[in-house]
Amino acid sequence: MSEHYYAVIMAGGGGTRLWPLSRQARPKQMLQLVGKETLFQAAVHRLNGLLPPERILVVTAADQAPELRAQCPELPAENFVLEPMPRGTASAIGLTAVVLQKRDPQAVMSVLTADHFIADPELFQRILVAARDVAMDDYLVTLGIHPTYPATGYGYIQQGEKIGLYGGFGVYKALRFREKPDLETAEQMLKTEDHAWNSGMFMWRVERVMAEFQRQMPELFAALTEIASAWGTAAQDQVVGRIWPEIKPQTIDYGIMENAQKVAVIPAEGLGWNDVGSWDSFFDMLPTDEDGNILHCDQHINLDTSDSMVYADCDDRLIVTIGVKDLVIVDTGDVLMVCSKDHAQDVRKAINHLKENEQTEYL
Repeated sequence: MSEHYYAVIMAGGGGTRLWPLSRQARPKQMLQLVGKETLFQAAVHRLNGLLPPERILVVTAADQAPELRAQCPELPAENFVLEPMPRGTASAIGLTAVVLQKRDPQAVMSVLTADHFIADPELFQRILVAARDVAMDDYLVTLGIHPTYPATGYGYIQQGEKIGLYGGFGVYKALRFREKPDLETAEQMLKTEDHAWNSGMFMWRVERVMAEFQRQMPELFAALTEIASAWGTAAQDQVVGRIWPEIKPQTIDYGIMENAQKVAVIPAEGLGWNDVGSWDSFFDMLPTDEDGNILHCDQHINLDTSDSMVYADCDDRLIVTIGVKDLVIVDTGDVLMVCSKDHAQDVRKAINHLKENEQTEYL
């Protein structure tokens, strides 16, 4: 890989749909949900052999940084770019881009996620190499995920004409980004075979994406330029503290990608990608027993239980399930949640209830 290639891992999310295990103080990327590593550690380690730790940056919330640093001590402390408060992915990516640009004006930057699961890291690395080569041809590159069912929880990218073959991967012009669709629209897009799920992972030359910030988001560009001028000086914290709260929250998709010039998509097939977005997604990632169950607990008595998940984050309680089917049961010691698999996306309703009733100790 080029000495000018860097990875930026977005690690500031909350993962509320995995409540009650994922909490404000310990969001899902910090948890060992799949295997022995946390999702954040897996995101860093799947870059092993592709990039040295010095060229892996992490953008995260200031209050999450100490735990993330502890989980991956091989990453230099100065590679953690801290947001004082959430202001959307556009500002987080823009901040990291200007920090990187000061370090290396020729930088090529991949934007990756800290809270997704990828089953095939070797294939992932080969796709990143191909994406880098596309970015060097002045494209903004997005990684699309080959859709396997008509998902209504993901955004979509419509593919246009083929640009070419890079590293054995077909690369296409991105015609447009589409919002999370209703089921009928999702089914239609699946039939046309020219749509990919929006993974939220990108690749570009920093100079190229900053030109798009200047063209499309001039207010944010001005704020980032002022922050960049103070970065690494004694005035850094004061300038960031003054400017950051005034930034209007916006996503990179709305702010930049939807109307950017020269956008390419690589439909990544076979990655075994999952955004670990809800409890029912575990049935796509983890092996089940002969009854279709996922059992992640030390003490459990299973009596006629099928197609269910029991996840206990405490080892001092016996869980007994009798005659149940299609349930998700999560026990964290202070909270016991029981829901049907087809209502796993409704966990946010519990979060809203807790907020409305000021039961913040459970958030």
